[in-house]
Amino acid sequence: MFKQSVIILTLIALFKIFGIEPAVAQSQVTIIDLMKKIEELQEMTAYIRAKVDLIQTKTGQGTKRIEMLYYRRDADDSFLIVMIAPEIDKGNGYLRVGDNFWMYRRNTRTFQHVNRDESIGGSDAHADDFEKRKLTELYSPSKDAAGKEILTLEKLGAVPVFRFEVTAKVNDVDYPKKIYWVMQDKGLPLKEQSFSASGTLMQTAYFINYTTIEKRYVPVKQLYIDEFEKGNKTIVEISGMSTEKLDDSFFTKAYLENLSK
Repeated sequence: MFKQSVIILTLIALFKIFGIEPAVAQSQVTIIDLMKKIEELQEMTAYIRAKVDLIQTKTGQGTKRIEMLYYRRDADDSFLIVMIAPEIDKGNGYLRVGDNFWMYRRNTRTFQHVNRDESIGGSDAHADDFEKRKLTELYSPSKDAAGKEILTLEKLGAVPVFRFEVTAKVNDVDYPKKIYWVMQDKGLPLKEQSFSASGTLMQTAYFINYTTIEKRYVPVKQLYIDEFEKGNKTIVEISGMSTEKLDDSFFTKAYLENLSK
């Protein structure tokens, strides 16, 4: 089921700004090289502000559009989310500062401590999708029976890519196994598949559109397909992105309450 976002991560891919340096030389590339390259390209700037739209389609439930404003301070992994649509959720929000994560409800004007797996606005995005965790800390290169890394040169459509597989080395990840398709020339992810411990394909993600900001690539449209519950999918679109410095007051309960009035 779709979870990685967000968003995201996405939302997990969401807020990751990609550089444009060429990938490592193909003749000597390893999976670790590619993983480190992705980490390098996903290094965030100090501050991010953006509008995020999630369009979720679920079998038997139709389509739901979720809109939110997102603010991030990279220095201490803090973020603020304010819901602006649908109307029933407008003014609700989420604030993460240090190890504290709060959910705010406008109708009761109260804050509640929640866990990192809390659903954001009833969507498939979760709080931990917004955390900054290195790929090499979560996953190791997968190897075949002969001990050789599972890494091939392929084409995704007309685009030359590296296709490689990784296996989780920690327990608190959404998926124990992943396969990546990464552009050979720039190191930008184009496709990602996520698998359960039993090897069942759970989710396929496509990074459809990139834009540039401050000479860096940003994924602004992503498609997440739920491979377990057929027919379910989520489109994530990012707009109005800015990397200008945000005042520390943005990451406070008082600021969230004021935005929700």
